[in-house]
Amino acid sequence: MKTHVSRFSLALTVIAVIVTAFFTSTLRPGSGATAQGPDWQTIAQQRGLTEEDLRAAAMTYTPSGMLDEFILFASGGQSGQVLVIGVPSMRLLRTIAVFTPEPWQGYGYGAMEEVLAGGNIGDQQALWGDSHHPALSETGGLYDGQWLFINDKANGRIAVIDLRDFETKQIVKNPLFLNDHGGAFVTPNTEYVIEGGQYAMPLGGAYAPISDYESAYRGLVTFWAFDRQTGRIDPSRSFALELPPYWQDLCDAGKLVSEGWIFCNSFNTELATGGIEKGNPPFEAGASRGTTDFLHIINLKAAEQVFQSGQTVEINGMQVIPLDVAVQNNLLYFTPEPRSPHGVDVAPQGDFIVISGKLDPHVSIYSWARIQAAIAAGPAETDAYGVPILALEDVLEAQVEVGLGPLHTQFDDQGYAYTSLFLDTAVARWSMGAEGYRPQDGWTLQGTIPVQYNIGHLVVAGGDTIAPDGRYLVALNKWSVDRFNNLGPLLPQNFQLIDISQPGSQMQLLYDMPITAAEPHYSQIIRADRLNAWEVYPEVGWDPITQSVDPNAVAPGTEGITRDGNHVTVRMTAVRSHFNPEHVEIQAGDHVTWTITSLERARDATHGFAIPYYGINLSLEPGETVTFEFEATQPGVFSYYCTEFCSALHLEMAGYMLVQPQ
Repeated sequence: MKTHVSRFSLALTVIAVIVTAFFTSTLRPGSGATAQGPDWQTIAQQRGLTEEDLRAAAMTYTPSGMLDEFILFASGGQSGQVLVIGVPSMRLLRTIAVFTPEPWQGYGYGAMEEVLAGGNIGDQQALWGDSHHPALSETGGLYDGQWLFINDKANGRIAVIDLRDFETKQIVKNPLFLNDHGGAFVTPNTEYVIEGGQYAMPLGGAYAPISDYESAYRGLVTFWAFDRQTGRIDPSRSFALELPPYWQDLCDAGKLVSEGWIFCNSFNTELATGGIEKGNPPFEAGASRGTTDFLHIINLKAAEQVFQSGQTVEINGMQVIPLDVAVQNNLLYFTPEPRSPHGVDVAPQGDFIVISGKLDPHVSIYSWARIQAAIAAGPAETDAYGVPILALEDVLEAQVEVGLGPLHTQFDDQGYAYTSLFLDTAVARWSMGAEGYRPQDGWTLQGTIPVQYNIGHLVVAGGDTIAPDGRYLVALNKWSVDRFNNLGPLLPQNFQLIDISQPGSQMQLLYDMPITAAEPHYSQIIRADRLNAWEVYPEVGWDPITQSVDPNAVAPGTEGITRDGNHVTVRMTAVRSHFNPEHVEIQAGDHVTWTITSLERARDATHGFAIPYYGINLSLEPGETVTFEFEATQPGVFSYYCTEFCSALHLEMAGYMLVQPQ
């Protein structure tokens, strides 16, 4: 025990020197506060902190005013939003409202309603989403920090977020499908946003009995064309590819040597149709009977040419390449993959594709060179729908036994790959044994680190790009069990930050972050210095939807209320600490068009604007202009006020809307 204490004290001393040197070299303006109370060694001993704990603290603690080096974008799961988290601090920096109205950002409460309406399913509003896979835009296979895309698995939608102001600009509804899981993923220069489907269904939303499953139901992958100039998905240049009614899962785009190709995995190639209540095998058994499923290998460049040549059919306004046309034009190939896969990930150089089957303890590594050779040689078999099948032995490069329940794989800058193990509740690090990675180690398991608990996705900084940053890995754990205080039966998810900067089996758990919004599914991490977000909108009168000055913006001195019949126009400005006008007198039955322009130019000088009863709640960031409309159906006196504590006279930033009875 005496020896242990001595070694511990020595370790504390060493860490003290490191910590002191670190903070001395990174002193920030205004950080001259002097610590009070017991010294940190005493605190560490009183709290029972180990040497590892102190190292983790030194790697993650981010004093006030110090900024994070990386930014993590995580899906918000059933909340329909996106979470933005700093790394390594693991501080939640903001949420981005996407598929679900969100009052703090004034999203869907008088403003931005046209964006939400873009996601309607016909005449049916869809005001929640199950956001799954965020995808940062890329240039040359690297995150460029300009755009973020995310899918809604529940309703088959894709959203576009502009990273200049971190706001959603567009939601598109896939007119062919009602669910997607294999989105969003981008091609290396973001020409296309890929949206793979999941549960097969008749294309276009038609009805067909489940007994017609094999003939009437189909799978799907959609290629949404993205226009950087407009910052919008262009449906007129987008198309879809019909697939057999297997349940396509995740997709990834080829890069470098495999650029121009897309890879999607699948399950339920058994074509199970469920019906446990009828005595049929449940899906969980029926869809797992076979020993393999099919990796889909899609020639996107050739598919684009087929689309442009008009060899498509139109369904609900979307151009679709029929399955037989895809086969005739050599657009689609299959190869066996371990059954029930839940991840397909392309290596940084684009030369290997990694698949994990949930019911197989291996990761399977497919060689792009072997795939090309097998295609050139001509496949000998086809599936029931005529799609050529490449023999597994012709395309498989290696298999590495990593543990139970392998799901997803990410890559670092040292030639290692990392695979999440759902059943073993761990992360496996394994070496990629090919040239350009770690040929000296071969294809071997290097080690595992337990996580708490039941990991789904995992993410490495830059882990989807041609040049991963490495250093940090975040495990997206589905269960947290005993990691946090018991606050009832609904427990948070648990994001765990792991240090992967050291070689071999050395990995250290650094930090637990509870996530309470919903079940975040996937995330990506970008270096913070690749983002160029605005501090305030570029000019007063800015319309965040068009990203330009609104010609209807309200300039100082032009405020007022005008009437044209029963149509009333209100033009208002907002600046600390008043709205102008402060009295808005209208009549019941009026249709009101109300524009507010924030005159603020100071960073963080945000105002809110709320009117009770009418469901109006806005966020007015510096320079922003918002226009909303409503019918004055209810007479009475309605006070409006600023919902952000903007100044010492914030409470006085208010006014009255007086609605006279008819």
